[in-house]
Amino acid sequence: MGLIQFDFSGAVDADYGVTEAQIADLAPKLLDLRQQIVDVAPPFASLPRELLDGYTELRDDSPLGQIFRVANRLHDEVDAVVVLAGGGAYRGTQALRDACCDPYHNELSRGGRGSKPRMYFTGNDLDNDASSALLHRLGRDLTAIDPVVRRWAMVVIDPAGETRERALALRQFLPAMEESLAADVAQWLPELLLPVTDQPSKLRDLAQAIGCKEIFPIPAAIDERFNVLSAAGVLPAAMLGLDCVQLLEGAAAMDEHFKTAPPETNLVLQYVAIHHLLQTQRGIDRRVMNVWGSALETFGLWHDQLLADSGNQMLPLTTVSPRDGHHLDPANLQGKVVNHLIVHQHRADPWQVGQSDGDHDGLNALSDRKLPDLMTEAIADTDAAMHAAGCPTTQLRMREIDTHTLGQLFQMLMLATTVESQLQRDASI
Repeated sequence: MGLIQFDFSGAVDADYGVTEAQIADLAPKLLDLRQQIVDVAPPFASLPRELLDGYTELRDDSPLGQIFRVANRLHDEVDAVVVLAGGGAYRGTQALRDACCDPYHNELSRGGRGSKPRMYFTGNDLDNDASSALLHRLGRDLTAIDPVVRRWAMVVIDPAGETRERALALRQFLPAMEESLAADVAQWLPELLLPVTDQPSKLRDLAQAIGCKEIFPIPAAIDERFNVLSAAGVLPAAMLGLDCVQLLEGAAAMDEHFKTAPPETNLVLQYVAIHHLLQTQRGIDRRVMNVWGSALETFGLWHDQLLADSGNQMLPLTTVSPRDGHHLDPANLQGKVVNHLIVHQHRADPWQVGQSDGDHDGLNALSDRKLPDLMTEAIADTDAAMHAAGCPTTQLRMREIDTHTLGQLFQMLMLATTVESQLQRDASI
């Protein structure tokens, strides 16, 4: 499978962007930083290949084999999963579901979901009403005849086991799970509570006291913003039936590309060069991830979290076009770089505008046009308007939304954030 594409031509402009000469001048420094990072081997970067190699060698006895074994078992045992997580773990896992599953996955019948569970996310805030509503929703199925429909599992993601919001959520949801299991609590609670944590941790202590059958490792050395390709993201993704091998293969392919490709074709180094130069040479400190398609909106929010805590001193913002056009009005573009995230192939058959009796909306002139074609035109028009307003843009292009491509995208942006953070630290010394 090919790599995603990064087109930064919309940011190369002597009047409002960067120049090819500036990019070339920065290349030696980026190569030095790449070597430093490769030598250090950040745990998040090498993890996808380690998980894949372990699975090839040990199969069911490997960490990835453990994930698959549990996920496959739960398809037959529960109809819902609650993911208690926070920060990057929350957004990364949710991004996988929102990008790869039917937009109304949780509303489909069990048959319509292929027996995959509904999935809900909580544990990252102190929202009393949202937590109460989710508990009420889970309780609605307790009168079902089918015991599988009555049962739900809970994935608790907390590397150190000390995050206050998750601990408080667990105090709400663990008693609710025990109550839902009633007389079967001793049998099912150790099967349905699935901790993802480091060793030692308070969460692991609780899990061992309960007698949990499976505890999934997540090294505390991996910052929570970077753990989407660990058990924190892969376990829920596997529960949804997503192709997690391809997710990790995509990430591993991007890691190898980062290590070996020269600066002029290296997606990670190109991405860093453009944004670092725009910030240092043009004072552009607001970065917009402009997503053309709602399936990737949560991915954009994950990216916001990744950048906001990176120390890179910029303001991230996710928008969905054309829905959020007011944010991208030419009058509001000063100090921004807009990164378009574009998907070229769609899952559903293209929808045609068609004829309407009376032409009340004046769209009959477009009757033979299809929605994807109109989207392509809107992207070009938006980009042109931004350039006319002096706003630099880039395009991240995905052939389609699949787990391999998402693995690439996650890994690319985590590596880029790491490189740029080190670049800014070196510049400040």
